[in-house]
Order: sequence, then C-alpha cells, then structure tokens
Amino acid sequence: MPAINRRQFIHTGTTALALGSLGGLAWADYSKIRIGVTDWNLRHSAKPTSAEFAKSIGFDGVEISLGRALDHLPLSDLSLQEEFIAQAKKLHFPIASTCLDILHQNYLKNDPLAKRWVAESIPITRKLGARVILLPFFGKGKLETKAEMDSVGDFLKEVGPEAEKAGVILGLEDTISAEDNARILDRAQSKAVLVYYDVGNSQNNGFDIYKEIRWLGKDRIGEFHLKDNPRLMGQGLIDFPKVVQAIVEIGFSGWAHLETVAPSGNVRDDMKKNLAYIRGLFAKY
Repeated sequence: MPAINRRQFIHTGTTALALGSLGGLAWADYSKIRIGVTDWNLRHSAKPTSAEFAKSIGFDGVEISLGRALDHLPLSDLSLQEEFIAQAKKLHFPIASTCLDILHQNYLKNDPLAKRWVAESIPITRKLGARVILLPFFGKGKLETKAEMDSVGDFLKEVGPEAEKAGVILGLEDTISAEDNARILDRAQSKAVLVYYDVGNSQNNGFDIYKEIRWLGKDRIGEFHLKDNPRLMGQGLIDFPKVVQAIVEIGFSGWAHLETVAPSGNVRDDMKKNLAYIRGLFAKY
C-alpha cells in the first residue's frame, strides 16, 4: 500500500474526494460493489469529460483509457492528469481504474516497448487515485502459448514490486482460461497481479463463467467487466442473475464496470438501462 492506508479510503458518490499524499486523489471505499463504466464505451476515451458524462448517467465511477500514441502515453502529460484530477474533485466522482489500451498496438507478450508502458502506467494510475490498471491481451496480442504466458508472468514478477509500492493492481484481461490466468499469477508471485475478469470475453471464448468466478475467488480477481455485447444486459446469452450471485458469494467488494455497447445507438439511454438492470440484481443481496 502507498502512504494512503485503508482507513483513509473515503466513500464515493455522496462523499467528497480528497487529495492523496502524492498529489493524487484518495482511493474510493470498496466496502460494497461499485458500478462504474468504461470511457471508451461512453465515446469519451482518454477525455476528462468522461467523468461528467458517467456521473450524469448515474454511475459510481469511471474507468479511463491512458491513450495511444507512437512514442508516449497521452496520460503521461501532467497537465492532462491535472485536468482529470480537477474534474474528479469537482464532481466528487472517482477514477476507479485505468486501461493501458496502448497494449493493443504494443503487445506485452513480445514487445519490449509494452513493458515500458506498463512501468509508466503505475505512477500515473496512482496519481489519478485509481486502484487497478487493465492490461489487455487481445487480437494479435492475445496469449496463445505456454511460453507467451510464462514470459508475461516473468515480466510481471519483475514489475510487481513497483505496483505493490504504489498500491496499484495490474489486472490481466485476456482470452485464456481461469486456470491459465492463475498460473500466470503464481509465476508472477505478486499480490499486485490479479485477474481482470470480463464475463463477456470469457463467455465468448467458451468458458463456464459462473464456475470460473467461484474458482478464482475474490483473492484472485481485481475487477470485473460486465457486458453481453452487442445486446443489452439481460437480453443475451449471459445469465446475469447467476453472475451476480457468483460475485456476491465469493465476497468480492471492488468495482464492476459496464463495458457495454449501445445497440440502439443512444449511449445515454442504453447505459441507463444496463445500469438499472445490474443495480437491480445486486440490490437483491
């Protein structure tokens, strides 16, 4: 943990955010499930305006992209970071997590530049007051062989201590099984390396998501993505009452973000429908 300890976590929504010891925002309270949203699905990717839009819909927080460029992370710009921090403070609305989306062009499994981006994302995420960094492995960057998984695990073992010092979680979002993810975590040997479990991705790749959530448990899952694209939640293939039941049963108490598309074309309306639906399911518990 960083200088900000768990007793200093503050409630989001109705409670104001405060500046942390290193100039970032204090962390959010994780005593119960918080429902956030991804800025790219709001169509405000890497923009400070994402917070205001997300709050206006009714979300508890936002997951922001760190952006893509050829030779730098757009969110490495200090003035842009301050814009995000100022907006979050003004709205009393937390940046819950970040996405290292540049790993869609520089693949962590085989590109040395990707390792640089991971290292640079840690202090940025801490300053923004976020807890989890999403590390994506998709497309040409997806993990396909044991050697690739081992390589990623070995790198995460190297960088894990830096993430631990910053109080930041490196979350793996990918197309592989819960068991393969667990092997990477075991190889990394760091409490800062966890699974970023996406129910839509895992369902589409043929895995039993209800079983996997329970098998991984709360100690190996850092955050969730909830979606059943291209449909509204509750109208597709995924049994979300069973998903929510599994999340509650394992005692997970972090963030779950909607990474949902807008089938009607109206982002605000479709996000509101999905948010109301998932909140209704959690409310039963």
